[in-house]
Amino acid sequence: MRQKKINTNFIIHVTGLILIIEAFFILLDLIITLFLDTKNIVPISEAMFITFFIGFVLYFITKGSHHDKIYNKEVFLIVSLAWVVMSMFGTLPYLLTHSISSITDAVFETISGFTTTGASVVTDIEALPKSVLFWRSETHWIGGIGIIVLFVALFRFIKKDSVHLLGSEFSNVTKEKILPKVSKITKTLITVYFSLTAIEVIFLLFGGMSLFDSVCHAFATIATGGFSTKNDSIHAFSPYIQYVIIVFMFLSGINFNLYILGLAHKTKSIFKNEELRLYISIIVVVGAIITGALYFKMKLPFEEAFREAYFQVVSIITATGFVTVDYLKWPSYALLLIVVLMFTGASSSSTGGGIKVIRHLITFKYIKSIYKRMLHPHLVVPVRYNGKPISSNKIREILTFVFMYILIVAVGSLALISMKVDPETSFGSVLTCMGGIGPGLNATGPVSNFFLLPVAAKVILSIVMIFGRLEIYTILIIFIPSFWKK
Repeated sequence: MRQKKINTNFIIHVTGLILIIEAFFILLDLIITLFLDTKNIVPISEAMFITFFIGFVLYFITKGSHHDKIYNKEVFLIVSLAWVVMSMFGTLPYLLTHSISSITDAVFETISGFTTTGASVVTDIEALPKSVLFWRSETHWIGGIGIIVLFVALFRFIKKDSVHLLGSEFSNVTKEKILPKVSKITKTLITVYFSLTAIEVIFLLFGGMSLFDSVCHAFATIATGGFSTKNDSIHAFSPYIQYVIIVFMFLSGINFNLYILGLAHKTKSIFKNEELRLYISIIVVVGAIITGALYFKMKLPFEEAFREAYFQVVSIITATGFVTVDYLKWPSYALLLIVVLMFTGASSSSTGGGIKVIRHLITFKYIKSIYKRMLHPHLVVPVRYNGKPISSNKIREILTFVFMYILIVAVGSLALISMKVDPETSFGSVLTCMGGIGPGLNATGPVSNFFLLPVAAKVILSIVMIFGRLEIYTILIIFIPSFWKK
C-alpha cells in the first residue's frame, strides 16, 4: 500500500518528544551546575525550560496524530530532523552562559558534539565553566546512543516497522536476527552502552582522575567523540589513563551487535565475524608500523613509541579524536597511514564513524571477484560475508555509498579552498568532519582547532558532520523532489 500523505503532525509530535528528552539531559547538566558551577544555574535553567516548553507545546498540540504504521518517508524525516533540532536547541547552554558568543560557533560545537565528531572552535577549553564542559561531553554521549534514544521515543507508536529506524542510521549490511524482539535488542544495546560507560569511569578513577573528568571522558570515549576537559586532550593525563582510554576506544569501535551475541552466549559467531578480525588486524599492523617509525626514526623509548602509536591509531580508526601527540610531526609515511585510517572508520553498528570496515571489506571482495571473472568468464563468484552471499543490490548500495562519501569530501574540500583555506587544511577538515573524527590536518590538526576558519567554512563543515553521522542517504534523500510526491 502506497503512502498518500506524509503525516506532518506525527513528525512534529515526535520532534516535541525528542526535545522533551533533550530537556531531561539538560536537567542532568543543571544538577552538575548546582554543585560545581552555581553562577550558571540561571542560564542552564533557562536552557532547560525553553527546550522543555517548546517540546511540550509541539507534543501536546499534535497529540493523537500518530497512525498505526510509520512509513519510510517519515522515518527519514524524523531521523534527519532529530539531529538538526537537537543541535539547534543544544546551543542554548553555550549561548546563554556566554561561553560561546557566536551563533555559528555554538552551532558548530553542538553539531560536533551530537555527531560525536569532536572538532572544536573553543580555544581555551579549561576556561569553560564546568556546566558547559559537562554539557559538551554529554552531547557526545547523547549522540553516541542517539538512535537508541530516538527508537525508545518512537516505540509506543511503531511496532513491526521499528527496525527501519535502526537501519536508517546504523550500518546494517546483513539482516541477521540476533534477538527475537527489537525491543529486547534496544534494551540490551542501552545496557551495554551504560555498562561500558560505568566501567570506564571506575577504571579512570583508579588512575587518579577526578570523578568529573572521569565521567566527561567516559562519555566522550564510549561515544567515540573526543571532547576532553583539558587543552592538551589526553596528553594531560598519565600513561595508565591513556592505556585505559585505548582499550575503551577499541571496545567502542566494535559492532555492538557482537556484544549482544556475547550476552546470548553465541561466542562462535563473534570469533567468526570477518569485520571484527579485519578491524583488529588493521589496528595491530598499522600500530606496529607506526611504533617502528617512532622508535627507529624519532628515537622515542619503546614504551612511549608503542603507546603513542596505538593511542592515535585506535583514536583515529574509531573516529574518537582524542590526541596525545602532534602526529603532523611524524614521518611522512606514518602520517599517510593516519590519513588512510581517517577513511577507514570503525565497525558497522558501533558508535564510530567513517566509511566503516565492513564496506571496505566487501568492496575489496567485490574487486577480487571481478578479477576472477576476468580470468574465468564462466565462473560464478559470489561475494560472501561471514559465509553468506551478499546480494548485488547490497553491493551496489555499498559502492555507491563509498563513491558518494569520497565525492562529498572532494566537493567540500574544493568549497573550502575557494574560501582561501589552504588545500591541506581544507581536505583534512572535510575528511575529519565527514568521518566524525575531530582533529584534521595542518591548521586544524591535533594541536589546533577550527576557530580561525571562515564562517561559511564552519557552516559547510557543520552540514558535512550531519551527512557523515547519518551516513549520507538518510539526509540526502529528503532533497530529492520525488521524495515529496505522493
